[in-house]
Amino acid sequence: MNSNKMRIAALALLVGAATQVVAAPAPVTELNSSSAQGNSLERLERMLEARNQIQIDMQRQLEQLASEMDELRGVVERNSYDLSQMLERQRELYREVDALSRQPQKAAPETADSKPKSTETYTSNVSENADYEKAVNLILKEKDYNGAVKAFEGFLVAYPQSAYKPNAHYWLGQLYFTKNQLKQAGEQFKAVADYSDSNKRADALLKLGVIAERSNNVDEAKKMYQEVVKTYPDSTSSRQAQASLKKLGK
Repeated sequence: MNSNKMRIAALALLVGAATQVVAAPAPVTELNSSSAQGNSLERLERMLEARNQIQIDMQRQLEQLASEMDELRGVVERNSYDLSQMLERQRELYREVDALSRQPQKAAPETADSKPKSTETYTSNVSENADYEKAVNLILKEKDYNGAVKAFEGFLVAYPQSAYKPNAHYWLGQLYFTKNQLKQAGEQFKAVADYSDSNKRADALLKLGVIAERSNNVDEAKKMYQEVVKTYPDSTSSRQAQASLKKLGK
């Protein structure tokens, strides 16, 4: 009897111990390990998010830089075109100025009632000669084109019947043309075109065609070019007019 009670008591102790083992909490080391893994995952996620944001920011900056480069490229191309146009106008002016400097002078008839021919490049009026030569030298020697504009304008006011009048209008037209002041240039070249005997008329008509073409007045440009070809068929101006007509498709 006593032995049975002892066996029952021993079994009860074993069951109680097993129950305590099953119900016992997990060891502290395991909890700490799980917490550390969670923190590591969170850090990795934050690092990935930060890297993705950096990549997005870099891509946005690259796109902005590419856009700015395109804009700069466009500005450079426009400036290059404007510069080439300006240099071409200056070259035209230099060629014409050089031609003027090589042109021989002719004595004008001194009859009181004779109207000076537009092709004459000399007059007996000493002051008139001096003022005209001064205006020309502002171009040839001093390269003072703004001063030359004022000098030729003043010359036309002071000598309205001058033998140099067509040439003065022509050089004013060239100076305005070089400055891309097309309206003023056209007015001066039209004045030259009114002188049928002027040796500048062919080029004045050609320039009127160029001005009309640049102003998108194609019909007027063709008209001017055709007149140059018809009236001055063997001239350099005619060859240039033909090339322009070909480009415009006649």
